[in-house]
Amino acid sequence: MSKTSVVVLGCGRVGSAIVRDLVADDDFRVTAVDASAATLDRLEDTHAERVAADLSDKDEIFRVIGDADLVVGAVPGSMGHATLRAVIEAGRDVVDISFFPEDPFTLDALAKERGAVALVDCGLAPGLSNLLLGRMEAELDRVDRFRCLVGGLPLERRRPFEYKAPFSPADVIEEYTRPARLREAGQNVERPALSEVELVDLPGIGTLEAFNTDGLRTVLRTSEVPWMVEKTMRYPGHADLMRAFRDAGLFGTDAMEVGGTSIAPRDLASKLLFEHWTFEDGEPDVSVMRVEVHGERDGEPAHRVFDLLDHYDPATGTSSMARTTGYTCTATVRLVAAGLYRRPGIAAPEVLGRDADAFGFLMDRLAERNITFRERSAD
Repeated sequence: MSKTSVVVLGCGRVGSAIVRDLVADDDFRVTAVDASAATLDRLEDTHAERVAADLSDKDEIFRVIGDADLVVGAVPGSMGHATLRAVIEAGRDVVDISFFPEDPFTLDALAKERGAVALVDCGLAPGLSNLLLGRMEAELDRVDRFRCLVGGLPLERRRPFEYKAPFSPADVIEEYTRPARLREAGQNVERPALSEVELVDLPGIGTLEAFNTDGLRTVLRTSEVPWMVEKTMRYPGHADLMRAFRDAGLFGTDAMEVGGTSIAPRDLASKLLFEHWTFEDGEPDVSVMRVEVHGERDGEPAHRVFDLLDHYDPATGTSSMARTTGYTCTATVRLVAAGLYRRPGIAAPEVLGRDADAFGFLMDRLAERNITFRERSAD
């Protein structure tokens, strides 16, 4: 039997975890693509083919994906939409985790025209959170409320930030500036990022703060649940500090002249924060998520709670955020490769969650990697 060829575009912390997980599977032939030779060198101990390419260039994307069976998009959010478009234009099936601000459904007609399966937001949140919502929509007679709290954190708290970024600092800053879209009483509304801070007690980690971010994304289009919110979690005090930075203009995107040099404040902030927010090799992190669903089943109120607490894996040196995001992606790659989802067009994990077989397949693949939820009924 011939192997499924998979091209991974973007091999940072999460992209590398995706490559390593797929390479370990004899069913796949994997090509890792990144602009940085140094990043690719960190994969030299794998059997993946390594290709350096400028992924901001559509022709380069066409070149590196060639006639691949499947493509993974794991580039920074600022490049995500254009990269996804190029892959779809090439008619390749794709599983994407890029946190881009554009509406992915603008590419739906193109994907259908080219016959491309395009599953987006296949990470932790958005990703696993969407999957759980879809499953609850299928199992309950009605879902009234959906609430997701999620965060990736260093295990050790160190001032002043008490935070490190498990992915691109630029993408984290985007979370802190992009307005958060929520749904209240059936109406889509916007709130400022970092707003409506609340304290949350979670088993195994303690007290965290949660604040509004723009993580609902596709479910605002695909779901009719009248009350929905997603909040990001950090150690208490982080939101105040980030609001101060933002309100002082440090996260602005408009270029300004400083000493005869034109620079966007956000570019400088990303550069300066990168050193402080970068995990050291072997530094442990944790991923935490709580999904709460309220609804009705058989005429009775139903309240389901799903808690996830995942840790850095010292055996493989894989961060928790890379595990929870990357392995959700690779589980979805395996789902598509196995022919369990073949509908051309743009779709997101909530669609997979509504299918019991697809949901079971994905959760089994994650459980094999020790990523599991503690589920309880809070009726």
